[in-house]
Amino acid sequence: MAMLPLLPMLLAGFVLVSVGVGLWLLPWMVTGTLRWADAERGRAAALLGEPHEPRRPAVPEGLVERWRWVATHREVRRVLRWVPRFLGGGMALGLFGVLCVGGMLGTVVTMVGWPLLPDDASMLGIRVGNWGLALVLGVAQFALLAALTRWVLPGFVRWQARDSLTALTPSAEERLAERVDELTESRADVLDAHGAELRRIERDLHDGTQARLVAIAMRLGVARDELPEDSGALGRLLAEAQEGAEDAMTELREVIRSMYPPILADRGLEGALTSVAAGSAVETDLELGDLGRLPAAVEAAAYFVVTEALTNVAKHSGAELARVRLARKEDRLVAEVWDGGVGGVDEGGGSGVVGIRRRVAALDGTVTVTSPAGGPTVVRAELPCGS
Repeated sequence: MAMLPLLPMLLAGFVLVSVGVGLWLLPWMVTGTLRWADAERGRAAALLGEPHEPRRPAVPEGLVERWRWVATHREVRRVLRWVPRFLGGGMALGLFGVLCVGGMLGTVVTMVGWPLLPDDASMLGIRVGNWGLALVLGVAQFALLAALTRWVLPGFVRWQARDSLTALTPSAEERLAERVDELTESRADVLDAHGAELRRIERDLHDGTQARLVAIAMRLGVARDELPEDSGALGRLLAEAQEGAEDAMTELREVIRSMYPPILADRGLEGALTSVAAGSAVETDLELGDLGRLPAAVEAAAYFVVTEALTNVAKHSGAELARVRLARKEDRLVAEVWDGGVGGVDEGGGSGVVGIRRRVAALDGTVTVTSPAGGPTVVRAELPCGS
């Protein structure tokens, strides 16, 4: 009975939407309903002696986001389905309890005051005509109502508690879906942290380790220049050391480029891809949509997909034209590379597609390759970029 005011409140919120006030009010009323339902679930669990973990879904900020949350969140739908069941059962139980208690009071009044009542006063369907019959019928009816109140009514209460727990507790499939949603929501933060770490490592390697290797190579070169021409073994050792330092710099640059290309930090993804398209060995048309803010790890993966795919086009396809398209579709970045070459891509034959798949799969993305014999070839990668 405690939730009887809730249904009119919700209905009022829906009605007020038509005049604009409910647009702000209704999401808060739904939030209050969720908290109330969780309290009822706690009481039901305590009555049945079962553990209870509070469920307080995080409510997003902003009116539009809050309305989207009300319309799509599983917990909201579950609670709103439960409210009519709980109200109906609560009203029936309340009426049953009132009838039992009121019936016991009425029995006592009838039993002791039957001479003052109309001639048709009765108990258990039997007309009361004398004191003996009044006492027997009164005790029997009172005992019956007391038994209903003592044993039957608690059974109904426990049944309603069990029904509430069943209705409000998510199933194993729903818990799994909620966990997936939580991981999806947190993925953007993870990607941002990963991107920040990539930038830090790239900066440390570029400004620290690489600079030291350059200095070492230069000093070795100066040392070689200071040696006489007939320095023999010492000259050869210095030459080998200088070549080793230069090789190490080359390998380090490749590591930095594969991890987080410096051009991304300098120009961003759009500028970097524009440079790649301009420098491609095959004429390349570049189409970039509104990409918005992307995590650094997603930018690096998209850059790798495009550069590797264009390298494959130049090496294997024989195409004269390639097209690169990047677009953002809600929480996914779509990178697509098309070429009009001979097709028939062999993923196991050094085409680079395996590397693309690995790079994209590391971010829980997908890659599809369409390459019939005779072409064209389309490499399409979808990367999650936040929720």
